[in-house]
Amino acid sequence: MTNSQQTSMMADVEKELRYISGIIKQRGRVILNHYPITAPQFVALQWLLEKGDMTIGELSNYIHLACSTTTDLVDRMEKNELVERVRDPKDRRVVRIHVLEKGERIIHEVIEKRQHYLNEVLKDVSKDDVETLNRLLHVLHEKMRETDQD
Repeated sequence: MTNSQQTSMMADVEKELRYISGIIKQRGRVILNHYPITAPQFVALQWLLEKGDMTIGELSNYIHLACSTTTDLVDRMEKNELVERVRDPKDRRVVRIHVLEKGERIIHEVIEKRQHYLNEVLKDVSKDDVETLNRLLHVLHEKMRETDQD
């Protein structure tokens, strides 16, 4: 493959990923309209469920928002009983954000609906192609993580 062909291929890959990401985000927002939660709150809850309890600063780094913005976000989530602030038992000066049952239930329901959407989209695609897509997405994700660690 020539350099020009490689550049063109990467431009196409980037464009397709951007379009797919946009569609999934938009579909996710439609699903979220049926829940008492905003898109930024959904992202924050996902990180908290995946990584466990975090401080405001740690959560801010994951969701790419200023600490003051994250504090406001957590205040609203706490008011809606999605999360709670808990003192770290090892260091009482540290406050961590903990996902409550309601927040966990909403995340699981929304993700299940997003997975159902993808299942509908891919229902006419062969099992082998879906497995290949899944494998290649894992490869891409792993390579991105390796690159980010450098």
